[in-house]
Amino acid sequence: MALQRQLLKRVVHRASSSSRIHSPAITILRSDYSTSSPPQLPPFDYQLQPYNGPSADEVFQKRKKFLGPSLFHFYQKPLNIVEGKMQYLFDETGRRYLDAFAGIVTVSCGHCHPDILNAINEQSKLLQHATTIYLHHAIGDFAEALAAKMPGNLKVVYFVNSGSEANELAMMMARLYTGSLEMISLRNAYHGGSSNTIGLTALNTWKYPLPQGEIHHVVNPDPYRGVFGSDGSMYAKDVQDHIDYGTSGKVAGFIAETIQGVGGAVELAPGYLKSVYDIVRKAGGVCIADEVQTGFGRTGSHYWGFQTQDVVPDIVTMAKGIGNGLPLGAVVTTPEIASVLATKIQFNTFGGNPVCSAGGLAVLNVIDKERRQTHCAEVGSHLIQRLKDLQQRHDIIGDVRGRGLMVGIELVTDRKDKTPAKAETAVLFEQLRELGILVGKGGLHGNVFRIKPPMCFTKDDADFLVDALDYSISRL
Repeated sequence: MALQRQLLKRVVHRASSSSRIHSPAITILRSDYSTSSPPQLPPFDYQLQPYNGPSADEVFQKRKKFLGPSLFHFYQKPLNIVEGKMQYLFDETGRRYLDAFAGIVTVSCGHCHPDILNAINEQSKLLQHATTIYLHHAIGDFAEALAAKMPGNLKVVYFVNSGSEANELAMMMARLYTGSLEMISLRNAYHGGSSNTIGLTALNTWKYPLPQGEIHHVVNPDPYRGVFGSDGSMYAKDVQDHIDYGTSGKVAGFIAETIQGVGGAVELAPGYLKSVYDIVRKAGGVCIADEVQTGFGRTGSHYWGFQTQDVVPDIVTMAKGIGNGLPLGAVVTTPEIASVLATKIQFNTFGGNPVCSAGGLAVLNVIDKERRQTHCAEVGSHLIQRLKDLQQRHDIIGDVRGRGLMVGIELVTDRKDKTPAKAETAVLFEQLRELGILVGKGGLHGNVFRIKPPMCFTKDDADFLVDALDYSISRL
């Protein structure tokens, strides 16, 4: 932390001592280290609306006064974002930023996409809310379209409002269906922050000291940092060991993200899920795929993340990109598993409300119409290759990983020991913002840049991002 503060203080001091251009910190760095100019945002034809609202300082003061102290913000000086369009965001001064994090992997089709806005507005004029105690075509139309995207017998849909809710419901289904309580999840996983899903989550920075129930966290099949490298079969043996030695021999279920999001864009070792699904099913459990971040074509190669491992889950959870910013989540399962909830009343007041259902259906249609999965494959391949080329020039880049537009860049101070470059990551994070790029951070040590932009992100945007990262690292 001391090194991080020292480096950040250096950048802030340089910023305050210059008044020559809009990005003063970069000006000083340039004069110190290079005569080259910083890369520029790609052109974007858009008329920004005038902003007459409160300043960033006023917004921040009100937030501190009336909202919970657990809220955190990015950047030393928090950004006041007032408008968005497609892959770009704008602050109160009208400055444009490339959004490479998509509202934490939530804006799938683009900020304020016209087709989605139109569907939401048109439904809002007619009926905003009614709940499922009455009939309305929107929820059925959306469920039908979503079920058509699923393989196998995954045909029954439950709508909720978030990823945490979706994973809560999936865990309850697994326990009721199997008659067992014990769940298995991965170390380094994130499945939510509610009182039950916090047990499935396995990153101490996101966990309160609460009872987490009958949950086992197995070794993470991380090809970069894992003890068995990319050998999926060896990691799968750890799951079998947990069942043999840590349970009655029967489990309720296993849950995993195919590419861990909060954990730093870690793609599971090849073949891992296929082996684990067999092990779990033999122990009486069901297999749950958490597609909250990887779903809807973001990986490029497949519509769903679990398809990259050639498996078909028993339950699939989803949120974030399903609504392009709407509070929307879903659980999709088989008729057999769904039947267990019919023994009692299962109800969600806002799940599948007409406005969210209309918006969600529009999201599916836009992804198909604009061929966003193919786009993610093409742009993602270009981005990853450029980042790998950059890795050859900068030792601080320990690993480049991911698929499509779900990419992680892990920064280390020592490639051999893979020591997390925590302080350097914090400085580069601020410098990328100065250049007009908003990225995410992940991993237990916060040393992984998460590049997960709206799926309308272009090759020009990718080039700008890589050039900006190169420029910033060169001036560390």
